[in-house]
Amino acid sequence: MSAALAQAWPETAPLDEVPPGPQPAAAALPGLRRALADGSRRCPGVRMRQLVAAGLAALPQPARGRTLERWRALAEVAHHDLSLAKLYEGHADALAILHELRAPAGIAGSGAQSLWCTWASEPPGERVMLQAEGGPDAGSVRLSGTKAWCSGAEHATHALLTAWWPEGRGPQLVAVDLLQPGISVSTQRWRAIGMADSSSGDVSFQQARGVLVGGVGDYLERPGFWQGGAGIAACWWGGARSLGAALHAAVAQAPAALRTPFRLAALGRVDVALGATAALLQQAAAWIDAHPQHDAQRVALRARQAAEACARRVLDETGRSLGATPFCRDADFARMAADLPVFIRQSHAERDDAALGERVAALPRDDEQADDEKEAPPWSL
Repeated sequence: MSAALAQAWPETAPLDEVPPGPQPAAAALPGLRRALADGSRRCPGVRMRQLVAAGLAALPQPARGRTLERWRALAEVAHHDLSLAKLYEGHADALAILHELRAPAGIAGSGAQSLWCTWASEPPGERVMLQAEGGPDAGSVRLSGTKAWCSGAEHATHALLTAWWPEGRGPQLVAVDLLQPGISVSTQRWRAIGMADSSSGDVSFQQARGVLVGGVGDYLERPGFWQGGAGIAACWWGGARSLGAALHAAVAQAPAALRTPFRLAALGRVDVALGATAALLQQAAAWIDAHPQHDAQRVALRARQAAEACARRVLDETGRSLGATPFCRDADFARMAADLPVFIRQSHAERDDAALGERVAALPRDDEQADDEKEAPPWSL
């Protein structure tokens, strides 16, 4: 293996290249890696609770100078287990939202050991409705209805979810203690093979109590919406890197006579995909840190679409070059290869491409004068 390839993504990936500085224990990758390796055979819910208890799920806030450090942790968890990464990212996202919207400490009876989930899916006809309790300014509400696509519902203690007022105002964020009466979880409709362990069930609320977080529409309108949305790309990249590492190991460990040009070419294409996407994620994290109050939609969509394309490329290249053997005889590879195609469908595919194109079309052309860096032409070196 060349030195350049060794620096591109196996073990010392570009996402690890963060400027030195003080890091809390929660952000130190060696400790996180040890915890992930020690609990590799436990279910994601149990592992998630252990990470929270060890302080390894309290990540730096996005857009505060340490976004890349945050994404490194997300990618590391995803590299080990995508179902766990789904819970880990949802917990970290909830904490970031609560911080950004200035929710009080201990909201909804939560504490340092609480395991949070973020549920914002809004499929047609499945809204959770709100009813004010104790006056319009009290902040306490009752929730009724069913929330779909609730990852980690069987393991979480608290949730941050979107709900709606009867007159149609929303979405409104609500913090909920999931251990109270009036809440039930069903996984009867969850038939997934890929991402099966994320247990994305339906949660039904029957006059359950909740606490308002922010105002109507704050969830979508805050700067952190797209800053957090970009972070999921790090999870996709981490999963793709796991599959790429299997191909890398197969080629690196093979006798010279068995290093076929076809596998070497596949490894080269995987290196380009993972390396280029890692560089783009670094760029996106730096932009978010430098523009904490700006709309990060274009930056986030570019990172997400690149990470999805990278994942699809790595899935294809590893499968074609390694054949059926790892799918049938390597449980970790088989699980990752089944999980990743499901996880990246959190992307909206061509709709996100079109949304990105619309934002790019609104930027100045090369022959136009830009007012500031935020509105500069879309591409530069």
